Amino acid sequence: MPWHAGTVLAALVASTERIKLGPLVASTAFHAPGLIARMAATIDEVSRGRFVLGLGAGWNETEFRAFGIPFDRLVSRFEEAFEIIRRLLAGERVSFEGRYHRVVDALLLPRPKRRVPLMIGTKGPRILAATLPHVDAWNAWYDWYGNTAEGFSALSASVDGEVRRSACVLVNVDGGVGERPFDEAAPPVDARRLGAHLRELADAGADEAILVLDPVDERSVAAVAEQL
Repeated sequence: MPWHAGTVLAALVASTERIKLGPLVASTAFHAPGLIARMAATIDEVSRGRFVLGLGAGWNETEFRAFGIPFDRLVSRFEEAFEIIRRLLAGERVSFEGRYHRVVDALLLPRPKRRVPLMIGTKGPRILAATLPHVDAWNAWYDWYGNTAEGFSALSASVDGEVRRSACVLVNVDGGVGERPFDEAAPPVDARRLGAHLRELADAGADEAILVLDPVDERSVAAVAEQL
């Protein structure tokens, strides 16, 4: 997303009534963990419980460097931030002294009315180990599993725990060259067979599919809605 995700999400939840919304995923490196927790609790309150907080360690080195954000020890930084975020959103009063993050007697006020659902977007074993006992959902980006039902099944098998399993699906709407570079290892699904593909994903263990349309515009959304 070219704009700031939290700001846009606050606008979206205020102008919608039924759909669930959340970042896919918010890098814990871009804000202090206490501020991420406060943002999530605020958006969840405004949405009346329609918010899911997706979290990840970040990956785009160019963006990190451009804004002067440290790019070293991403997983270690994430582990500390995640502990602070999830405990604050659980309504705890948190004191934490780590190598990268520190909070003293921190508390969200007003306290969250509910524990905001957490989604983790990763295939890394360390982050999975740190988060799976605490998150509600796990999401896989399409090129992590080859954008196929078989690939998702294999990747999902490496994720232990009772979590909701979410798959991003790259969908080519025009049937021609899209906006995203073509990756032979993860070819897009043709929109004309999307229904069948989603059924295959469900059989492979996916509880949710998040469509990455190519191109992504209003016409593509309407075309895929008609197909489905």
